[in-house]
Amino acid sequence: STSATASCARTPSSSYPRKREIFQDLAPLLWHSFGTIAALLQEIVSIYPALSPPVLSAGASNRVCNALALLQCVASHPDTRIPFLHAHVPLFLYPFLNTFSKTRPFEYLRLTSLGVIGALVKVDDTEVIGFLLQTEIIPLCLRTMEMGSELSKTVATFIVQKILLDDIGLRYVCATPERFYAVGSVLGNMVISLADQPSTRLLKHIIRCYLRLSDNPRACVALHNCLPDMLKDGTFNISLRDDPATRRWL
Repeated sequence: STSATASCARTPSSSYPRKREIFQDLAPLLWHSFGTIAALLQEIVSIYPALSPPVLSAGASNRVCNALALLQCVASHPDTRIPFLHAHVPLFLYPFLNTFSKTRPFEYLRLTSLGVIGALVKVDDTEVIGFLLQTEIIPLCLRTMEMGSELSKTVATFIVQKILLDDIGLRYVCATPERFYAVGSVLGNMVISLADQPSTRLLKHIIRCYLRLSDNPRACVALHNCLPDMLKDGTFNISLRDDPATRRWL
């Protein structure tokens, strides 16, 4: 039965993420092995009922994070990335990005799910960006950028940055005032919060998003009014003192 397959997959899955670093052909093997992806997806789907109300245990979260680590391996590999997209596997992760609980099991789940999406966008591929834009990935990333941990915020902002760096992504975000201001307001709030809790890595991704938005003529005009003063008044000079490239972007 499928449940038996998933049960069998649970036992070794915790060791797979460690082994994937030394087994370069793991992704094609996972993708083409009969029943393996189905078992991983069943592992993921099995915890949906624990998302709302939020009753996810640490053990269940760890099991699913192991399955997600294997899917990240598949998403990263050039031979399996596009089949992974065409099978719409990323959509199975979206419920994890649509949660509000800040407990550790949920945060790990968010972070690992973002890692899979981050692996997809890491390689510049317009087909990947086009697929993601047809889904609700930007609102889900914006939600994490507002309420996630520093690490989750950083990965979510990186994903938005990579979407913006593709021409179709920039056009999509700047196509309507609502989309532009949704992204702009979240970026602005993050800048304000970074004044109290600095993170150079996160700040760098935020600045890169603003820089890319300025490549769109209408967005560039709008940024004259909505670019946070803290990016212009030297608030982050100390944070960026060892990063001349990012200072030049400002």
